[in-house]
Amino acid sequence: MSAKLGELFQNGLIRFIIVGVVNTVIGLTVTFLCLNAFELNYWASTIIGNAVGAVNSYFMNKSFTFKSKASVGSTVWKFMLITAVCYFAAYWLAGQAVDIGLDWILPEASSRFKDNVAALVGSGLYTLMNYFGQKKLTFTDKRQVTDKDSAAGISLSADNRDNRRGSGEPEARVTEREESGLL
Repeated sequence: MSAKLGELFQNGLIRFIIVGVVNTVIGLTVTFLCLNAFELNYWASTIIGNAVGAVNSYFMNKSFTFKSKASVGSTVWKFMLITAVCYFAAYWLAGQAVDIGLDWILPEASSRFKDNVAALVGSGLYTLMNYFGQKKLTFTDKRQVTDKDSAAGISLSADNRDNRRGSGEPEARVTEREESGLL
């Protein structure tokens, strides 16, 4: 059972969903508090909720989801840009869809109800868009891994392998160490 659980956690999408659930709980709690307890408008509430969730999201996704070794300086600006683009696109689309859909299905729905539904729909859409943006653009592992390396659990770039081989160590020994996971 624990082997299957460990195998499940090797999937980046599963890790992203776990982080996403945590961030969604945090972000939606703040969003709904802003909407309902503080009576802020839709945009102010969703941006505050998402900003709070985004701080947690960056660090959890960098270390747990994508296991990125890239520096904070090289990733944080990409993360913020993708987060902002996904936020505005997802919540704008959700707002439009809910306005049109609820006007058709529940014409008597209050604007507060519409805002709550739009926040929930926008959160789901934002999560999907953000996953692909962060995976493909922010936390991309630019190292090239061969099938042999991948099977051995090794993720050295071609440059790193060439540098190790150029170290004067016999190539057979370098290959053996690479395959054992020591490099």
